[in-house]
Amino acid sequence: MTGTWIVVVAVLIAVFGMAYVIGRLVTLRATLARGAAEWPDVDTSDLGLSTTGPTILHFSAPWCGPCAGVRRVVEEVCAELPAVAHLEIDMDADPEPARRLSVLSLPTTFIFDADGRQRYRTSGVPTATDLRSALRPLLA
Repeated sequence: MTGTWIVVVAVLIAVFGMAYVIGRLVTLRATLARGAAEWPDVDTSDLGLSTTGPTILHFSAPWCGPCAGVRRVVEEVCAELPAVAHLEIDMDADPEPARRLSVLSLPTTFIFDADGRQRYRTSGVPTATDLRSALRPLLA
């Protein structure tokens, strides 16, 4: 009988663990997709953002390994969507924009609309699908 209880407890722990992980992933995705109204207004006039369409901006540094992955993903998306501009800022060479946008880790990627409002933000290497999803409403 004790062997059966061990199996039951193990299955329950696995089910609750999976539910917790799925819940965290859904919350994370919802946080990344939140509207621009929830992000603070920051002066972006000196960043060189495009005024004719959306801009993908990402912060990097020469010592940042994952930043090369971001560069590849962003270049892929921009090749598919020619109306999207791409800017990369070296955080070591120009730390002021990173401070202003509260960048705490590298790589960090933003999408701004043509008016300079932040519409998307993520830390780490974003997927091309996530970037396309964030850009689609801005290109309509």
